[in-house]
Amino acid sequence: MADEYFFALTLKGKNTNEVWDPEAKGAGAEDYQGGHKLIIKQVLLGPEATDGEVNVIQVEAMTWKDSVKIPIATLKAGGPNNQVLLDLSFPDPPVTFTLIQGNGPIHIIGHHLIGGPIEEFDEMDEMEEEMIEDDEGEEGAEEEEDDEEPKLKKAKTNNSVKGKASVKNNAKAKK
Repeated sequence: MADEYFFALTLKGKNTNEVWDPEAKGAGAEDYQGGHKLIIKQVLLGPEATDGEVNVIQVEAMTWKDSVKIPIATLKAGGPNNQVLLDLSFPDPPVTFTLIQGNGPIHIIGHHLIGGPIEEFDEMDEMEEEMIEDDEGEEGAEEEEDDEEPKLKKAKTNNSVKGKASVKNNAKAKK
């Protein structure tokens, strides 16, 4: 089972660049199946931002084949555009957040997911195998029951009135 943690960072003034890379900080992915994943849910402008100033936040992350840099939010202090709701998922660290325009402060909020320990996944595999074996055992028992039912039906049809009449006719014929 994955662990989920609150994630937040602030970009302002001289601190206009922040890198999310938990593997570089000692939380190695080798201990976890599934590694680390970052989900960004909201970017908002702090109340001390300069009125009228436009702030642009850029993210640099890996795609399936190379790195990409792209703005994810443009916020303006003193107006209706002082926050943005997002649903961005970054499955592979590192991810770099940069305030490329404005002085902020910009608050970036989300979730940091950490995959379960490898031992936990081994236990889950064993449990799944047991469940599959149990299911196969139940299916086999159901098939055996299905095989027995037609035999019972055939036995009942042999004891029908027609069958008895023909037995009587056979008995009369023998006499």
